[in-house]
Amino acid sequence: MSETRTGRREEIDTILDRKPGTSETRDEADRYTVVGAASRETFADWLTPIEEHFVCHRNPIPEGDADAWTIDLPGSGDGDPIELPLSEIIEDLPTVAVGHTMECAGNGRGQHDPETGSVQWGCEAVGTAVWTGTPVRSVLRAGGLDTDEAAGSDGPHEGDRWLTAIGADSTEEETFARSIPLSKALADCVLAHGMNGEALPAEHGYPVRLVVPGWYGVNSVKWLAELRVLGEMVTEGSLDRPGTHARWQQDDYRIHPEGATPEHRGTVEPIDTRDQLESSAVEHPYTFDETVMSLIGRPTGEEPVTPREGGVTVCGVAWAGDDRVAGVEVSTDGGETWHDGGLFGPEYAGAWRLFEYDWEPEPGTHTLASRATDEHGRSQPATIGAPEEGLDAIESGKFPWNEGGYAANAFLPNAIEIEIADDGG
Repeated sequence: MSETRTGRREEIDTILDRKPGTSETRDEADRYTVVGAASRETFADWLTPIEEHFVCHRNPIPEGDADAWTIDLPGSGDGDPIELPLSEIIEDLPTVAVGHTMECAGNGRGQHDPETGSVQWGCEAVGTAVWTGTPVRSVLRAGGLDTDEAAGSDGPHEGDRWLTAIGADSTEEETFARSIPLSKALADCVLAHGMNGEALPAEHGYPVRLVVPGWYGVNSVKWLAELRVLGEMVTEGSLDRPGTHARWQQDDYRIHPEGATPEHRGTVEPIDTRDQLESSAVEHPYTFDETVMSLIGRPTGEEPVTPREGGVTVCGVAWAGDDRVAGVEVSTDGGETWHDGGLFGPEYAGAWRLFEYDWEPEPGTHTLASRATDEHGRSQPATIGAPEEGLDAIESGKFPWNEGGYAANAFLPNAIEIEIADDGG
């Protein structure tokens, strides 16, 4: 499973052929396979079609056959690991479907000034799909783990153990591994083998991937090859594998100022990404659950809008990781004044909600923005701060500029300028 299918350039071209209307996103480091969502209108619907869903990964797609694929599991924890065929997981264990908004932790990186990081995402690195698969709890139990004893809590907590997922795209020089709290894994995570009612496409992790509802995409390890239950999250030396294996947990996907070297930690408290930002206990936060965010899908601003019967419906999506979206406001004047929008449509924990606002505009140019608030009363900030401001948390309506360009959720960079035509009435 370590052989690669194609070179990166050919791989991107193949993905673009399968996803007409999408485009490659600029990668300053020239190391990632990246394709963004098709258009703004992607964010006017609850379900993101596979052909419009963004793609991002570092290493080439590994070869894989679902019939021959196996996953290494920790067993009871007292003996040797076991190898469980994916075919047996699918045939013998429960199957569930979960709605999950998959967002790259670097979504919005291209909105940082000055630019930072590699992939210059605007807002296109997010999409919602229905993922079909087997609960992680069922898989670990089949592997011999006492999941009832292991759970210990309904959510991440102090003293939690960690589930480390390892991808088959790992190389001899570098293991792709991510750790999440075991309690989160047992609560709602799945090993997905289907996406929107179809077999999982290669670029989305075929034949099987971990899906962590409400958490940034890096945690949903693709081409899953191994699961381990450890007392701590992955650090250098904690896995008996060649090369480095802590980079994607301990170095990258951390929120820190330019030039800082994040400390490697065995555990972290709190877990919530925004809580980490606001806590003195975590100097350089890890990107786990997604911060509260919203995007307008229609109107797109690409052409003048003629109101129908005097009105325009503003429609979009809002999400808050594994927290609930409490409300969305819409501004038609670039954030000077706000109006309540209405939430509607499917409601899954870990997936976005649709919102709409009925607007009676005057002819002319208007700047539309949306601002979501989560169940804890935390709203999107207006902008991304400058490096020299040295922000460690969201302050004065500004998200902290950070070297990796992670977790940004400001509303003004995603505002849309539209022209309202005179309807002649």
